Amino acid sequence: MLQFQFYKSLCDAAGHTGPLYECSFYGNPEAGRKFQAMLARGSSQPWQATLKELTGSEQIDGGAVLEYFAPLQEWLKQQNQGKQCGWQATTAAQAPPAPAKQG
Repeated sequence: MLQFQFYKSLCDAAGHTGPLYECSFYGNPEAGRKFQAMLARGSSQPWQATLKELTGSEQIDGGAVLEYFAPLQEWLKQQNQGKQCGWQATTAAQAPPAPAKQG
């Protein structure tokens, strides 16, 4: 989750607009400055403080993962519309017998 949180923060620093999965901050000076500043901290302060400097939050947040994969999730919803997904529950009577103990 942190990887996506870092990625979103650096995309924001680079001024990216549009879907997150299309972002590239390659060669962007502002994104590079923020990333280098984070790495330069090393273990000199608590990780939450370093995270806040890069992302603006001290909390680990899964929102960037959801944002990145939102188009895929929407596509999967469309593909699975009207279909039953998952496994059917089995009862003890339907379950295969346990293997016999050897020994």
